[in-house]
Amino acid sequence: MQAPTLRDVYSAKKTIAPYLSRTPLQHSPGLSSKLGAEVYLKHDEHLPLGAFKARGGINLLAHLSQEERDRGVITASTGNHGQSISQACRIFGARAFIVLPQGANPLKVAALRSLGAEVIFHGDNFDEARAHCERLALEEAYRYVHPANEPLLIAGVATQTLEVIEDLPGVEVIFMPLGGGSSAAGACLVAKAIDPDIQMVAVQSEEAQGGYLTWQQGSAVEAPMTTFAEGLATKVGYQLPQTILRRYLDDFVLVSDDEIRYAIGALIEEAHTLAEGAGAAALAGALRRPDLVRGKKVSITVSGANTTLPQLLEAVKVYQNGS
Repeated sequence: MQAPTLRDVYSAKKTIAPYLSRTPLQHSPGLSSKLGAEVYLKHDEHLPLGAFKARGGINLLAHLSQEERDRGVITASTGNHGQSISQACRIFGARAFIVLPQGANPLKVAALRSLGAEVIFHGDNFDEARAHCERLALEEAYRYVHPANEPLLIAGVATQTLEVIEDLPGVEVIFMPLGGGSSAAGACLVAKAIDPDIQMVAVQSEEAQGGYLTWQQGSAVEAPMTTFAEGLATKVGYQLPQTILRRYLDDFVLVSDDEIRYAIGALIEEAHTLAEGAGAAALAGALRRPDLVRGKKVSITVSGANTTLPQLLEAVKVYQNGS
């Protein structure tokens, strides 16, 4: 399994362009003042699915053979990745099967069904859903799409960082959330190929440390997973993203779930921006580690906005108590 290259990312940019518009990178005076830095937000929550994952699904489905599309495509997801694959399957005429854990975000489930996917529920968490998905792929001969160990997915989502560097010359630090790791790995590939001095910082919840521990220890580590932020909710780091992250990632910040909730509130009040838990994690990391951004030109990724009303109300409560 080969990691994608910068050339692959530029190719993905051309593949995606007819289907997805470039997302804005906007200066935030409020967050700049709060962090003592020149802060810009990369608004991938503006994509039609409300999340960055749409980039990867289109790039992958565009490169599948007709035979693979005809067999049907199956993947496991907590929501946003599944929406990406479902949307791409609809565009390219393939059947989509999405395996979700019980209790998945109901807004994301509804969106999956509206995109024409067949939704299958299994297990209490993402990793149990993924194991069931892999069994179904073998039994039914579907084309299985791993949520992170797919070079075409990584190249697709890496176009986000290509846009950041093109739109913000001289960017010094990029903060991004980490769940399965495809986005953070793609970001590192692009940034370090273009300017090795850009500091790349990943952020994950303390209540789902599998990715962090795998990166830290250099081998797969499974950790308890209790975070509310479903986009970060993986128990273990995955091989291909972790191989890239161990080579290129400069720093890794763990934050509490309440720090993520606080960041959701800060995005609303300081930047008029709605984010889900994973979408606010990068800002939570910058708020936890202001020493990494102070006095610098910084891009903070808002990866998605598919939150539920109860999650949003709880975040506002935490923010009000912490302000």
